Amino acid sequence: MVLLFVRVMDKQDDNQQSGLQKNPDDWKTGDEPMTASQRSYLETLAQDNGETVDENLTKAEASKLIDELRGRSPRLSGEQN
Repeated sequence: MVLLFVRVMDKQDDNQQSGLQKNPDDWKTGDEPMTASQRSYLETLAQDNGETVDENLTKAEASKLIDELRGRSPRLSGEQN
């Protein structure tokens, strides 16, 4: 027998989690070039939104843009951020 435990996040949990995240402007490595993972995810989100992505973003800039595009993505419109 296999037991599966699923934790359901509600809005309160989401707010608590976001309080744990550091502002990208405060990242010590925020001025480094974006990672390959960020680039890939940004390309997907940009395609969903009919936009293009600047290839020279920093990690901090990419993180902010990911948050912005996720909020507008038709693919993610049913998800809570």
